[in-house]
Amino acid sequence: MNKPYQWLEARFNRLSQLAHFNHLANWDQATQMPSGGAAARGEAMAELSLIRHELLTATEVAEQLAMASGEALTAIQQANLRAMQRQYDLSVAVPGKLVRAKTQAAMAAENAWRQLRPANNWTEYAPILKNMVDLVREEADARVEYASKQNANITAGKAARYDQLIDLYEPGCSSAFIAPIFARLKQTLPALINQVSERQASQPLMPLPTPLHAEKQFQLARGVSQKLGFDFERGRMDLSHHPFCGGVPDDIRITSRFDPNDLFDGLMSTIHETGHSLYEAGLPKSLRGQPVGEAQSTGLHESQSLLFEMQLARTPEFVSFLQPQVEQIFGSHSAFASDNLYRHITRVSAGHIRVAADELTYPMHIILRYEIEQALMQEQIEVADIPALWDEKMQQYLGVATLGNDKDGCMQDVHWAAGEFGYFPTYTLGALYAAQLTASLRKTQPDFGAAIAQGDFGSIKHWLSQHVWQHGGRYTTEQIITMATGEPLNPDFFVNHLKRRYLDE
Repeated sequence: MNKPYQWLEARFNRLSQLAHFNHLANWDQATQMPSGGAAARGEAMAELSLIRHELLTATEVAEQLAMASGEALTAIQQANLRAMQRQYDLSVAVPGKLVRAKTQAAMAAENAWRQLRPANNWTEYAPILKNMVDLVREEADARVEYASKQNANITAGKAARYDQLIDLYEPGCSSAFIAPIFARLKQTLPALINQVSERQASQPLMPLPTPLHAEKQFQLARGVSQKLGFDFERGRMDLSHHPFCGGVPDDIRITSRFDPNDLFDGLMSTIHETGHSLYEAGLPKSLRGQPVGEAQSTGLHESQSLLFEMQLARTPEFVSFLQPQVEQIFGSHSAFASDNLYRHITRVSAGHIRVAADELTYPMHIILRYEIEQALMQEQIEVADIPALWDEKMQQYLGVATLGNDKDGCMQDVHWAAGEFGYFPTYTLGALYAAQLTASLRKTQPDFGAAIAQGDFGSIKHWLSQHVWQHGGRYTTEQIITMATGEPLNPDFFVNHLKRRYLDE
């Protein structure tokens, strides 16, 4: 193994194996680990993160990357080398002691969040979050300093921090790209939400029977996930405080949570995470263990989960497929009629909780978080200011008050406890990508709706495999979207989708 590229392949395959166990440890923390194990798990995870950091940032990696750039490589190998270089740059920018400190802090903060959020205890949570914000600011500064040395167009300073964090999740993306898109949504969605709400107010909505036992909801969600294509021989489904999808393509873990008073909260979360899992499982097998074989971006990943949850699962045809399964598990009831179920899953109503939001109000939840994160990183606000600012923006954007209700306000998400600043914008980018991809998918499949009604998702998954999954990280997100749809990201697809579904326009 004397060729630099071959050496690098071996090194990154080793890193991939360690990442596998990192995913499993995170899954266990969220689903099985007793709360008393948090400190010990934090030490172990911090040590693992440091080992991976040292393996990736070793001097010989930089040397081999430089030498490999002069080798005669295939197009795939060149793309893999670019992805290797990116991973190296992202890692070497941050000192190992900071990587370790942030990992330990995240483990402690997540465990605290699970205990303090149900108690609405912002007072004890705030200093824990402040510690994380301080660490993320330090990380962002290190990334800005490194990036400015690599690229003269990047100016060091607080204003550049947030772009470096966004780039972790959406390569090449920045506030300059996001700002006009979010401005368009802020201008368009409020009036649209009001129109739809007024229209739906006159539509009958029969309440669903409650309580709906969590065990039966789990059974329904598991069956739907399997029908969509989740392979339970290469994955499992569990409960957690916050739904997620983790693991690796041949060992995928999805989680959900179920509310006895809401049939669709847990079910739609499961469909969402199943979409993530299908993308992971559909990544090119020949490139497993290599950076180019991984998903291209978080926004593209979210597009796959939202395509299944929002674009597909909220159609009348999907409800026709779902309705018999609901009655089989929960029994016959007039409220389980297909038209009533459809009105429930397409009901637009501004609420406190992001993960329970409908597709019209959801972007406003994201824009709020985006604006607060940006202000935090630029030190325009501090952690102590978050509850009041959260309430102000929630009232402004959605007419919902949260002051004094932090568990359903600024404490509701685990992302900040985990140090994942810059992640939130990818949810709405994903919704826009999903609408654009679905528009192209429908053009190629005249029987799109009929197949869904029959529970046949094969042709949909085949199209996604051909246009998204098989590419892994070979192309940029913009290139993948353009190849699949004929143009770069265009918010018109999302807005037109909402008007068509909710206003028959």
